[in-house]
Amino acid sequence: MPALIRSPLFVVLALWAAGLGAAAQFAKIVVIFPELQAHYGQSGAASGYLVSLISVVGMLLGLVAGVIAIHIGVRRLLLSGLMLGAVISAWQATLPGFEWMLASRVLEGLSHLAIVVAAPTLIAQLTPPRRQSMALTLWGSYFGVAFAGLALAAPSILQHLGLSGLPAIHAVYMIVLAALLAAVLPAGDHSNAPPWPSPGDIIRRHVSVYSSPFIAAPALGWLFYTLTFVSMLAVLPSMVDPASRPFVTAAMPLASILSSMTFGNLLLRHMTAVSVINTGFAIAIALVLVFLLAGPDPWLFIALFAALGLVQGASFAAVPELNASLPDRALANGGIAQTGNLGNALGTPALLAIASTGAAAGLPALLIGCYAGAIVVHLSLARSRAKKTVASISET
Repeated sequence: MPALIRSPLFVVLALWAAGLGAAAQFAKIVVIFPELQAHYGQSGAASGYLVSLISVVGMLLGLVAGVIAIHIGVRRLLLSGLMLGAVISAWQATLPGFEWMLASRVLEGLSHLAIVVAAPTLIAQLTPPRRQSMALTLWGSYFGVAFAGLALAAPSILQHLGLSGLPAIHAVYMIVLAALLAAVLPAGDHSNAPPWPSPGDIIRRHVSVYSSPFIAAPALGWLFYTLTFVSMLAVLPSMVDPASRPFVTAAMPLASILSSMTFGNLLLRHMTAVSVINTGFAIAIALVLVFLLAGPDPWLFIALFAALGLVQGASFAAVPELNASLPDRALANGGIAQTGNLGNALGTPALLAIASTGAAAGLPALLIGCYAGAIVVHLSLARSRAKKTVASISET
């Protein structure tokens, strides 16, 4: 048994389970959102902060979490995030006043950020190279799986345990997972950690990271992906026949996960991660053109999400493929967290504003612009990487 729980497969599954806990920090609010609004007597825009405040933290501090990982160690960052998440969920289970609940969501953003930066970095570090793409594709499914699972479980939990049930169960889940990972993750050596950076150093680090064609590439492509993914889940189902909406709403994210785990893994065996990302965006552009010409269709929208599933897994696989060192990988995952939260924050208002104009070409034009922009950015960064590689070889 000790050999089993310390095997790479078990550790990867445990780290993926940590991702489920991080995604549940969003899902535990979203799936009972109407009930929370009723409990707090908040039905306006203020109630939306219960969901969005956790994203604001990632948007502002995503890359800072990568810097912290370099200084305290990725393992320590992950365990701190899990334990902080457990404490916050236990506090939320007491159903504190609305302002205190909002404050807890800000702190929970720190916990979420620590997990989503540290866990994929550790997966890439602890997985054999030939299994990295498969393991990181699995990691990329954590958000959809957690949402689907909690959406199914929430009605029963509400019925038997009330509003306190979900955060209480989440608190137990997080602390158990922290104990498990503390036991199975190898301890790191931080004796040579660099001195803590000053605020000026943090700003310079942002500039250096986002100007690096190696570290920044996964994050910049991820920005275009997140600008449309969550927002399309909110907008596209309203365009199909009402009888088909529940099926489409559930099938779109599931198609993305299935595509990522099957076709995505297959392509990653024969293509670079960036090539798979660009393939997913190119197929998405073709499907959006069909949407523009033929109009909305349930299966067309499901196929669109399947295409984006290629982007999902390959974006995380690109981190270790482009970055050999652990510090660079931590920074790259921090960048993904930062741009992902930025895309989620900006994408839904933008798509809703365009959809509300009633212009038939508005939504397809935005989607095509995003996906074409992602391809252009990735191709441009690939050329920059090639030039740097040639220059490095010439110097040696």
